Amino acid sequence: AALPAGTPAPPPAPHLFSDPSEIGALRRNLLAWYDGCKRDLPWRTLAAAETDADRRAYAVWVSEIMLQQTQVATVIDYYNRWMQKWPTLQALAQASLEEVNELWAGLGYYSRGKRLQEAAKKVVSELAGQMPRTAEDLQKLLPGVGRYTAGAIASISYGQATGVVDGNVIRVLCRLRCIGADSSSPAVIDRLWDMANALVDRSRPGDFNQALMELGATVCVPKAPLCGECPVKQHCRARRRKLFGKPTPVPDVEDCGVGGCPLCPPATEPWDSSLGVTNFPRKAAKKQPRVARTGTCVLERRGCHGAPEYLIVQRPSSGLLAGLWEFPSLPLDQGLQEEKQREALADHLRAWTGWPVVAGGLRFVGEVVHIFSHIHQTYVVYSLPLDGDVTLDPALSPSRWVTEEEFHASAVSTAMKKV
Repeated sequence: AALPAGTPAPPPAPHLFSDPSEIGALRRNLLAWYDGCKRDLPWRTLAAAETDADRRAYAVWVSEIMLQQTQVATVIDYYNRWMQKWPTLQALAQASLEEVNELWAGLGYYSRGKRLQEAAKKVVSELAGQMPRTAEDLQKLLPGVGRYTAGAIASISYGQATGVVDGNVIRVLCRLRCIGADSSSPAVIDRLWDMANALVDRSRPGDFNQALMELGATVCVPKAPLCGECPVKQHCRARRRKLFGKPTPVPDVEDCGVGGCPLCPPATEPWDSSLGVTNFPRKAAKKQPRVARTGTCVLERRGCHGAPEYLIVQRPSSGLLAGLWEFPSLPLDQGLQEEKQREALADHLRAWTGWPVVAGGLRFVGEVVHIFSHIHQTYVVYSLPLDGDVTLDPALSPSRWVTEEEFHASAVSTAMKKV
């Protein structure tokens, strides 16, 4: 039957998994590999051993939030400390945001920890302590839980046969099926979700999803994939193309056999035989991070026991690094001369503290560069020794004096630790 006008044409079969016997074989091969090769990770052990569905879902949820934007190796230590401190939703719901930020310090993207704690409070106060039981409800009812996290919790904790799509899965699926359209575009992402939902093993959905992600993390890696070790290599169209492709570079349209295919690479970017499998996935060009400079002053005094103490102030409760503590800081305009930077910072400290701070008293210590995902930040660091006790007006910004040890135990960002 003809499609109604305006309906996008379905992608051609080469880009889909439509053969039931191939899907069955792919599931078996991938799960057998996972059973033999999976990494021993604390959240997997916890989820496998935990009989209570709510505690199991909580254990998976914490790991999935920490693993967004952060490497597995970094997360393990944070995860173990977190689960030791707050083994249940109820324990987390009673924690303060300050405690959450202190434990999260150094993991980055601090709003993740804040939303996790808000969501735990909501489960306890509004859902009688019971986690939602489907991917749909998890996403609808819990702040900070998107489509991916909801699918991961539902499949791993409750055995719901729902797929997941994260960066690793995108890479694996794009290679398996030669999908060369921009993999960050909503239309392509939707296709990949359809594919993940069609592929997920019905009897072991959680293991299947973890296996697909594990494959992307350890074998089907971005730069030099270990194709020889891949348990599903016989299902991989990118590999077949690399082994048996035509020697002349031709647009992918030739392969797929359909002009204007929504999943092929644009005709202007034909297959590059030197890249092989890593032709896929294609990403849109990355935006350059914006460049920012910040003046930071480490105010120092002798504490009552003779040990030096430093003044830290709390950042606003929204925006970048919300609610974290830092040395008094001021954004600087680009291209300010060193003298002008010093004056701007002295003015800021004077207005803020009411002390007669003079620019000449600020000692230039050096510069610290810290790269946030979207900001290339340079901190211009000064120090200022003070005599006697001084207090800030608490109405302006919460502040406190800390020893070096207390500083490291506070909710401070990695950038401030560098400072």
